[in-house]
Amino acid sequence: MASDPPTFETPALVIDEATALRNIARFQAHCDRTGLKLRPHIKTHKSIRFARAQIAAGAAGITCQKIGEAEVMADAGIDDILITYNIIGAAKLARLRALAGRVKALSVVADSAVVADGLSGAFGVAPRPLTVLVECETGAGRCGVQTPQDAVALGQKIATLPGLRFGGLMTYPPVGDGAGVLDFMRAARAGLEARGIGCPEVSSGGSPDMWRAETGGVLTEYRAGTYIFNDRSLAERGTCAWSDCAAHVAATVVSTPTGTRAIIDAGSKVLTSDLPDLGGFGHVIGHPGMRITGLNEEHGIIRHDPGDRLSVGDRVMIIPNHICVVSNMLDSAWLRREGGKLTALPIDARGRVI
Repeated sequence: MASDPPTFETPALVIDEATALRNIARFQAHCDRTGLKLRPHIKTHKSIRFARAQIAAGAAGITCQKIGEAEVMADAGIDDILITYNIIGAAKLARLRALAGRVKALSVVADSAVVADGLSGAFGVAPRPLTVLVECETGAGRCGVQTPQDAVALGQKIATLPGLRFGGLMTYPPVGDGAGVLDFMRAARAGLEARGIGCPEVSSGGSPDMWRAETGGVLTEYRAGTYIFNDRSLAERGTCAWSDCAAHVAATVVSTPTGTRAIIDAGSKVLTSDLPDLGGFGHVIGHPGMRITGLNEEHGIIRHDPGDRLSVGDRVMIIPNHICVVSNMLDSAWLRREGGKLTALPIDARGRVI
């Protein structure tokens, strides 16, 4: 599909519902076959509608990155939530305590004694203990304890703290090192069990490696977010086909200063500057030779061959480098339903980064 009829203003995010639902069903089936619980990350779509669709397809619950996202989802009746972010400070801990009273199952992570002590302070006299997983750094270079031994030590501490229940292990894995993740988690789980501490969940994730996801005899759960829409980063990695990309940015050509340069109305405030190492800032559908070479706030710069010219007023559809950040830039998207009908879709948790 090269373009949409001009029934809405640009720039805009357009989501093909049939493609998104097909992506949901396909990866859910993969997890069902491999014995993994799927806990999709809603930071990609930030949409109550799509979170409900994922749960209806068989997801065990959802993953959120921030309390604000989780609050929106809880307000919509979604009641099994994992927040994969260290929660620090009295204000956030008070919100977390209130959130726990509104859902059936709430889990969080911790990668230090400081975080665990704060959680315990907030939940020490709560009606129900808070489930806490130890976050493990298995090579991606983000948060997490650094060794299996560190994971065991923190797991032991969590198991003894008032108001907390040790829930297992969690990691955001490096791309392409599934074996290393399994080795780390296997060693950590064995260390815990040797000390009489059960490890109910071992949670990994990531859309780039999703088709290689398996339990490996240790993982119980997989978290993926981008898979619902897919994007340029996954298509160019070979994780999906271009036709599996459900979310497109619609933009209008507002200027053609030269025979090889066009300016569109989608700049960094829509396409974002994420993942520039891909070479440009999106894939222009139907124009494989075009490159979005630069972004200002409200301007996108397209370079093209003289024979593949654009005219002022033309509309282009772009598959963004990384769809998760694009979703957070807009209050709403256009949902393309069966038959091509377009309806407004609120991005319910847009801007909920606290």
